[in-house]
Amino acid sequence: MGTLSGLYSFSNTLDFSFKPREIHKPRHTNRPKNICLLYCGGTSLRKKTERKIQIVCFRNFGRNFRCYSTSNGNNGNGDRERTSTASSNDSNATNTTTSTTTTTTTTIAEPHEEAEERQRNDFESDKSTPPSVSSPPPTPTPLGPAYNNFQVDSFKLMELLGPEKVDPADVKLIKDKLFGYSTFWVTKEEPFGDLGEGILFLGNLRGNREKVFAKLQSQLVELTVDKYNLFMVEEPNSDSPDPRGGPRVSFGLLRKEVSEPGPTTLWQYVIAFLLFLLTIGSSVELGIASQINRLPPEVVKYFTDPNAIEPPDMELLFPFVDSALPLAYGVLGVLLFHEVGHFVAAFPKKVKLSIPYFIPNITLGSFGAITQFKSILPDRTTKVDVSLAGPFAGAALSFSMFAVGLLLSSNPNATGDLVQVPSMLFQGSLLLGLISRATLGYAAMHAGTVSIHPLVIAGWCGLTTTAFNMLPVGCLDGGRAVQGAFGKNALIGFGLTTYTLLGLGVLGGPLSLPWGLYVLICQRTPEKPCLNDVTEVGTWRKALVSVAIFLVVLTLLPVWDELAEELGIGLVTTF
Repeated sequence: MGTLSGLYSFSNTLDFSFKPREIHKPRHTNRPKNICLLYCGGTSLRKKTERKIQIVCFRNFGRNFRCYSTSNGNNGNGDRERTSTASSNDSNATNTTTSTTTTTTTTIAEPHEEAEERQRNDFESDKSTPPSVSSPPPTPTPLGPAYNNFQVDSFKLMELLGPEKVDPADVKLIKDKLFGYSTFWVTKEEPFGDLGEGILFLGNLRGNREKVFAKLQSQLVELTVDKYNLFMVEEPNSDSPDPRGGPRVSFGLLRKEVSEPGPTTLWQYVIAFLLFLLTIGSSVELGIASQINRLPPEVVKYFTDPNAIEPPDMELLFPFVDSALPLAYGVLGVLLFHEVGHFVAAFPKKVKLSIPYFIPNITLGSFGAITQFKSILPDRTTKVDVSLAGPFAGAALSFSMFAVGLLLSSNPNATGDLVQVPSMLFQGSLLLGLISRATLGYAAMHAGTVSIHPLVIAGWCGLTTTAFNMLPVGCLDGGRAVQGAFGKNALIGFGLTTYTLLGLGVLGGPLSLPWGLYVLICQRTPEKPCLNDVTEVGTWRKALVSVAIFLVVLTLLPVWDELAEELGIGLVTTF
């Protein structure tokens, strides 16, 4: 009894409640360090890493890893957090780890689950209560840099709205079954396409590129039926040419529905029809304007005087519509002949074209038409042939009308059909002005006005429109021809030169600015690559494209006053 009462009295003197106690904090000259605890089967490991600015963070990298980092808030005061590992109290006790902050410390053993919960509670209290602890920053993901929710949602939206990508399973199948030691040895894969929706296979070619490409195309159809398109393109950023000659090649893979243009919609047909009606109106307006010496004075004043505000009665123009129709027919005939040339060249190659979208213009009647490829071109030779066919057809008809009109203009018996135009109009083109001067003579050209047949105007406008469309820039006919004959890099150089000359007014005269804006808005993007975008075209096609570009420059190059006076092109009164 004495023992029990003594034990009872002894227990009353002890206080087993856990109270925080102050710990002496030794001063250190080193910078504070973070502490990470790694639980491995109930044991703890401590890793210290230095940081200039300490923050509180909690990361859960799995079931057995927890990382706690605390800050004492005394930037540079030498305070350091302490950690201690409790030893087991009996043979069945598990290993536990107890971390202490700058205010509390406990060193009792407890089960693993309770220790983990205690560490979590300590972290929450340290994060919320001490004023010296900074708020935790956004936790970066272990896969890369930190992205906020808006960025992640944007990426997901782009994936949903963007083009469908190549199936990774198909990529592995094609890489294993299609490519090999005898065709093309793949060493690297990169994204391919405008938005990276395809796969670009880089490696080493094992044979003749045309034969290898034909073999790969046939095997791809057998392997994936009609699901993908295979492109042979020049290897990007290649340091050296292919040992067999020519550039190093790589193969791009795109889904058919992504790489091939979509069908023409009903609204596109409606828009094309409305543009064609407007082009008819602008062509008739050109025919009426060509009779400026016959029009009523109030109409001429409204169209020529910039200070004229009140429009005249347009019914005054109705009597001149019938006489304007021949010129309108000539302008529209050149446009249609141009488009027929494209379709005739594309049909044997099995290349699909869209309907033409005519662009009306009151100065020339039309700026031509926008005709898109509705199928992928097989090679660069096809691109050159289809691109040149339209301008050559339109130029042939235009020059025929221009030549016949000049001959009729010099015929005294056709004076009743002639119209008077200012002689300075012939200074708009060096080539056409020289031809007119040689045909009509010095006396006829060196005057204030020149009597010419309407076919001269129709041919002149047709040749000028054809020359504008043959400029080597963007996806104009000239840009497509240069891209097919000399490559995309050459098109970039030609395009920059063309934009510079148009901006300075060197080409096209007063029409250079509106035409440059039209190209920038509608036609600035180069044509997409062909299936075989590596094999070069023949020498005679390159020479043909070069001669065509040279004639385009001569056609669009205006004649300055000094040269015009010397050549007798127009009457120049001032210098």
